[in-house]
Amino acid sequence: MTETRWWWIRHAPVIQSENRIYGQTDLPADCSNAALFAALAETLPRDAVLVTSDLQRAIQTAAAIAGAGLALPKSILEPALREQHLGDWQGELRLEFAAKRGRDIRRFWLAPAGERAPNGESFADLVARVIPTVERLTRAHAGKDIVCVAHGGTIKAALAHALSLDYERALSISIANCSVTRLDHMLHEDPASAWRVAMVNWSPHL
Repeated sequence: MTETRWWWIRHAPVIQSENRIYGQTDLPADCSNAALFAALAETLPRDAVLVTSDLQRAIQTAAAIAGAGLALPKSILEPALREQHLGDWQGELRLEFAAKRGRDIRRFWLAPAGERAPNGESFADLVARVIPTVERLTRAHAGKDIVCVAHGGTIKAALAHALSLDYERALSISIANCSVTRLDHMLHEDPASAWRVAMVNWSPHL
C-alpha cells in the first residue's frame, strides 16, 4: 500500500484595515506570531514536498514556517489552489453584505454552495477547480508527505472530496488560520484507493 500524506495549513491572518470580503484579493498575511510558527515547524514533517497557492498570504506563511526552523524545498506554486473567487463581492464590508443578504443561521459561508458570486465562482466551482490538482499532485508525489499552505475554502474542498461530503456540510467545517488538517491518501495494489482523515483544524498548543 502507498500512503501519501497531505498536511494542509491555512494561511496566517490577512492584514486589512477593515473587515472586508477578500476572496482572491492578494492581501499580505500577519506572520508575526513567532511562537506559533515555531510550533508548526516542530509539528510538520521533514523532507516534505511544499505546495502553496500563488497568493502572497500563502507564500508568506510557508516562508514563516521555514524561517522558524523547518527545512522546506522550493514551493510548487499552484494557482488552482487559490481561495474561492468572490467576484463583485470582493471588497465589500462584511457587515454591509450580511445586512443586504439577510442572516441564515444554518449557513456558515457567504452564500449557498451552488450560488456563483457575480463575475466569480461558487463553492462548487472551487471544488471542481481544486480536486483535479490534488489528484494530480497525489499521483506525482505518491508515498510522500505534502505540506500545502492554502486557504479555508480550498481545505474545505479537499475535505468534501475526501469524505464525499455534501458541499453545504463541507462549508460548516471550521478551518482556523494556521491550523493543520491532515488527509492521507491510501492506494492499494488492486488499485483501490481511499482517503483517511487524521486531523482537522488542529492548532499547536503554545
